[in-house]
Amino acid sequence: MTMRTIALEEHFTTPDLLRATGAYGPNMPGPIAGMQPKLLDVGAGRIAALDEAGIDLQVMSAAPIGFDGLDPAEATALASATNDTLAAAIAAHPDRLGGFALLGMKQPDQAARELERCVTRLGLAGAMLSGTSGGSFLDAPRFLPVFEAAAQLGVPIYLHPAPPPPAVRAAYYSDLPEAVGTMLSIGGWGWHAETGLHTLRLICSGLFDRLPALQVIIGHMGEGLPYALARSSGALSGPAKLRQNVAEYFRTNVCVTTSGYFTLPPLRCAIDVIGIDRMMFSVDYPFSPNTAGRSLLDQAATVLGDADLHALSHGNAERVLRLPATP
Repeated sequence: MTMRTIALEEHFTTPDLLRATGAYGPNMPGPIAGMQPKLLDVGAGRIAALDEAGIDLQVMSAAPIGFDGLDPAEATALASATNDTLAAAIAAHPDRLGGFALLGMKQPDQAARELERCVTRLGLAGAMLSGTSGGSFLDAPRFLPVFEAAAQLGVPIYLHPAPPPPAVRAAYYSDLPEAVGTMLSIGGWGWHAETGLHTLRLICSGLFDRLPALQVIIGHMGEGLPYALARSSGALSGPAKLRQNVAEYFRTNVCVTTSGYFTLPPLRCAIDVIGIDRMMFSVDYPFSPNTAGRSLLDQAATVLGDADLHALSHGNAERVLRLPATP
């Protein structure tokens, strides 16, 4: 069956970002160091990779390793320039590309204004925030203006992993072979553990009670949370003193994408725990190939009905990101 396919956690970079951060160079782990050409390509090569896997629309976001280490004013200016570059790439391929804004979170008031600009003037679909900012989780009160802006604009915030702070890396990932420690701290485990923790912190802070319309998206099949949610919710819901138990926020405020996970067991778990209406397809391009994402959808087609498969592949993304619906 032919169905529209939208992918949401798909990355790019710019020459200015690379110069400012030094990311994706020879000092990066082997699988990441070679990503520069694909990250920089927001034109023909990217569209060809979408065509190869039969993906209709890719919502791009900056892959800003090192961005949070920049001076606040520099980061704010660089984010604005990056968002302009993203908007230009989308304008060149409006039927194939969309985007999430990059925000300099060390200046939250400016970041909120930039989000408004990106949504109202550039047509972006929301923002992607990567990990902590200045060593603080995003439940810190000073970041509230950004979440208030997203709720008011009706756009989601995609919460994405980032490399661990130096103290965390030293405590958890040292005394191992360098390559093992590095990969364990990111895609091998650490990224997912920290983003899962970050999500629970946002819930338990009362953010969604204060902003009930706010939608947050997390990737990687829920960063391990669907598997652990019953236990976490049982332990946290009482002390947190929220309007509903912790697990319920995954049915009202938190969505999950399939990025980087391409087998059926975690997909089944996520659907069983949070429901198909909160699930959206993603790949994590170029860190994962689009063809791997297509393979997951092909597997899903063997176990999901047509309505659920359409919700996963495009319907939920159209609703949450307010994208034009499939004709």
